[in-house]
Amino acid sequence: AVYFRRNRLSLELLGDGVTDPLRKGNYGEARAVARMIGGFGGRVVAAGLEDPPSSPEIAQDRFQGAFLQERIRMEKGLSILGTLGNNAPFIGLFGTVLGIIRAFYDLSFNTGGGPSVVMRGISEALVATAAGLFVAIPAVIAYNYFQRRVKEVSSQTESVYLRILSLLRRNLEQNPWPETSTPPMKRG
Repeated sequence: AVYFRRNRLSLELLGDGVTDPLRKGNYGEARAVARMIGGFGGRVVAAGLEDPPSSPEIAQDRFQGAFLQERIRMEKGLSILGTLGNNAPFIGLFGTVLGIIRAFYDLSFNTGGGPSVVMRGISEALVATAAGLFVAIPAVIAYNYFQRRVKEVSSQTESVYLRILSLLRRNLEQNPWPETSTPPMKRG
């Protein structure tokens, strides 16, 4: 939640803010806009525009590398939620089994006590079950919500960087060496 709150951004704003300077061939301004907007998409786009690319393939490699790096960062805490959601019911079940074992143990030593002897152990067992479910249900809900958010942000960012890549292809076809770059040096 903290990651998504810190990295809120309008990918539409990013796409429009970056594509306008790119249409004019101004890579530096496009990169500055991406950095200013920031967030997941802004960092991906800024990395793809780090130096004016000499080919669309180079830009695509930069975008994809930054995209994968940012996605790993975005998914960082999700494994904890997934683990809690999957394992909390088992911990509750373990507590339930221990509570029932205790109930039968108490009953074996107090055969004349009747149901009250067993009820205390079963009560403890049900508390353990409830605690496991109390942890698991919110963890699974949160995990599913954040997984969906990761997919949404990833898809939107990919859409923006594919739009930008299309513009770069067009720019490079019209002007193979953008104004802000120099042709590569020939190696002897």
